[in-house]
Order: sequence, then C-alpha cells, then structure tokens
Amino acid sequence: MLAVHFGAGNIGRGFIGQLLHKAGYEICFVDVNEEIINELNEKKSYTVMLADRTQEKIKITNVRGINSLKDPGEVAKAIVQADIVTTAVGPTILPKIAKLIAEGLIERVENSDKSLNIIACENMIGGSTFLRDEVYLNMTESQKKKTEQSVSFPDAAVDRIVPIQSHEDKLLVAVEPFYEWVIDQSKMIEEVPAINGVTYVEDLLPYIERKLFTVNTGHAATAYLGNFYGYKTIKEAISDENIRNIVSSILDETGKLLVKKYNFDSDEHTAYISKILGRFDNEYISDELSRVARSPIRKLGANDRFIKPARELINFGITPTFLVKAIAVALFYKNNDDHEAVELQNFLQDHTVEELLVKYSELSDYNELISLITDEYNQLEKDLLVH
Repeated sequence: MLAVHFGAGNIGRGFIGQLLHKAGYEICFVDVNEEIINELNEKKSYTVMLADRTQEKIKITNVRGINSLKDPGEVAKAIVQADIVTTAVGPTILPKIAKLIAEGLIERVENSDKSLNIIACENMIGGSTFLRDEVYLNMTESQKKKTEQSVSFPDAAVDRIVPIQSHEDKLLVAVEPFYEWVIDQSKMIEEVPAINGVTYVEDLLPYIERKLFTVNTGHAATAYLGNFYGYKTIKEAISDENIRNIVSSILDETGKLLVKKYNFDSDEHTAYISKILGRFDNEYISDELSRVARSPIRKLGANDRFIKPARELINFGITPTFLVKAIAVALFYKNNDDHEAVELQNFLQDHTVEELLVKYSELSDYNELISLITDEYNQLEKDLLVH
C-alpha cells in the first residue's frame, strides 16, 4: 500500500508519517526541501523520539521522497499509484500543491476508477474541503466530474505538539506522546482505511471545535501572555501561576460554549482541559513562544481560536472575560521576523484598537466585545508603563 504525503517537515514525519507507517503503508514524502528529500532517499528510514521520560525511539522504514520542484512528473506518477494521499504543509501552502495534485488525479482517473481519499491534516477547519476546491480550480468541468466519481476529500482534525527542533540527525523528530487524528467518515469513499490511532466520526465539527477552542486557544493564549510577561517558552509561561490561572479560566469559558453547543459531558470536558494544560507543561518539550504565537492576524481572524468563541459566548449572553484578556494581550505581540506581527503593530501606530478589530477580526456588529477588548488593552498598556 502506498501513501503519498505532502510535507516532509516535523509534523509530516513525526505524526502522520508515524501512523501511516504503523498501518503498513510505504510512504512517499513530497516536499521542496532538497536536503530532507535527499536524506529520505539515502536512508530509506528515520527516527521518531517521544518527548517524555522514556525517550522511546521508533524507527520508521519503507520511506522515500520526491522533490516537487525538480520532479513534478514523479509526483503525478505517485498520485496515480497512491492508496491514500495526506498533507501537512500548513494552510497557506495548500493552494500551492493543488496544481500538482490535480495533474496526478487527471492522469489517474483517465486510467483507473480505483477510489482515493485525500486528507488534509492541517491546523484549520475544513482543510480537505478547501484543498478540494483549490484542486478543482486546476481542472476542466469534465475532468472535475470524472474525478468526483472516485476521489473524495474527507475533512480531519489533527492534534500533536511538534516543536521546532534541531538535531545532528536531520531526520530525527521529537514529538509529544499525545496525538489525536479524527476523520469525517461520512465523506470517505469506499472502505475506511485501517489506520490504528485514527478516530472515524460521522460529524467532525464538534471535534474540530473542541480542539480549536481548547488546544489552539489555550496554546496561543499561553504564548501571547508569556510574551507579554517576558518568557521565551511555553513551559516557562505555563509554569507562571498567574498565566496558568488565566489560561485555565479561558478554557473554562470555551468549555462552557462547547458543552452548550455540542452537549459534551461536562466532567469529561473538564478532564480534557486538564490533560491539555498538562501537555503545555511537558518538561521534555522546549516549545518557543515565537512558534506558537506566529501569524497573529490569522489567529485573530473571525473564525479562529479567539474571536469565534468570544462572539458565540456573547450570543449566548455570557461575557468572555478571560478570552478578552487573550485577545487584548495578543495585540501587544511584537516579532520583526513575523510579517503578520509587524503588520499589526504598524496598523496600531496609526489606528485605534477598534479599527483593528473591525478590519482583522470582522467585529463591526459586536460593539460590546470591541469595548471589552479595548478596555482590557488600555489596562494592559497602563500595566506596561508601571512596570
């Protein structure tokens, strides 16, 4: 069985690749990083190390790589032969790989009606659906119709902390022991692939939002609070009792929303929150705040981890007091190597917080929320002057 996986980075190798290997797939990694691709082709294997006290090492074998810049034709050939296609490239890169996937699918459906599931394992809602739409932009109407008969793009929710890291062995990747990969079974074509560790569900949205509003909200809040108070890593930040209490309160707020919306069991969700906070506290992972805080414009988007739950809580008549703190503190994030952070700070020099929230967070209909965030921002600004 052949799995074609786009993205040979740490998440691709350390998470999706590990599970595909365990399920018995040969894995063909597609990437533009020539050094990584050459290493994969030379060694035909790599090591995943668990970031816990065991430091267990897992050898992943039967792997190879294709440089998609140099050999786009080889990528198409691999897609023709694939039993499953997955991605872990980042939401902004999906449109860039869509043409390659389209070319492979056009060739595939001309010669075979064998079914194929293409699963985007990205930190976004509806990643596979988004990828599907981008792929179909590169096809004629008749090619699209033919492809739809045997190819499906089921959405997925993925969760595993894989920090930025550097090892002498370029392919070694350290990952936390916890992982979650949930796939929308209702959108899958033909039989469900037996991948041990994957959860198949008929309705994915509750799981996507549970992860987004707990893991992503909590992680990013820890990063922005940690940055504000002068820390460098997630572990340092969450070890600060004040920050931990704020993050815990934020997750209590999003937890109330999730229980109301999806009828999650309240006690089970409280246990889930506790598990997530424990993951941020992992002493074996040195996760830089700059990695978790990056792309603040995306993270302050209308449908992302802060604004969406805050808006929905307001709609339920609940004041998102602690989410407001997270949103306000994110507006102080400065990083000259992060173009989104630079853009936000430049905008704030000439505009008000209210104007920023209307432009980037689409909050024009939420005056109460804008007012709460603005007040919190002004208070934080005073705190900075005092310190």
